[in-house]
Amino acid sequence: MDHTTDHKQAASAIAAWARAGQGNPLPAWDDLPAIPLYMDQVILYLSESLRLFQPEGEPSLLTSSMINNYVKNGLIPHPEKKKYRKEHLAGLIVLCLLKQVLPIPDVKALFSGREMDAAAYQLFRQAHNAALENTCRALENTCRQEEDLQQAALLLAVEAAARRSAAQRVLRELEEAPGGKKSKAKPQPGEKP
Repeated sequence: MDHTTDHKQAASAIAAWARAGQGNPLPAWDDLPAIPLYMDQVILYLSESLRLFQPEGEPSLLTSSMINNYVKNGLIPHPEKKKYRKEHLAGLIVLCLLKQVLPIPDVKALFSGREMDAAAYQLFRQAHNAALENTCRALENTCRQEEDLQQAALLLAVEAAARRSAAQRVLRELEEAPGGKKSKAKPQPGEKP
């Protein structure tokens, strides 16, 4: 195969992924399982729900060890009688997707003081679905117009890096603002520590 054929095959696969992304919103709160699930059921359900975001040949986005660590570190509440409710599932969806972009302590800071309820999950879901829809539509258009895919990947990565930096800056400033976690320990310019 020559370079042109390889490029067309890659463009076709990328366009197919982008089309799937446009029609694959995260489950709504009311669509999350109404009955509590055991760990294996949680992993199966979330693996299916997040299949679009699972890179081929890479470790799973979620394992039982990860879930146990998230509970231990207060990222999601303890299960009730080893069963996980909607709040747990929504929190795990958020964690699985945001940990791809931010370190876990920053993800935790995003939701500190907030429970993962229907309103918090809906805010995340709407923002995520809109961003995914826009990105996938643009990517599919890039493939259709036979634009440089390597350049498209570079631009997407640069945008992601800029947005990550902005998110982390906001979190740091909130942390250091009056009433934030570090505000009491940080002396003001000219003050003695």
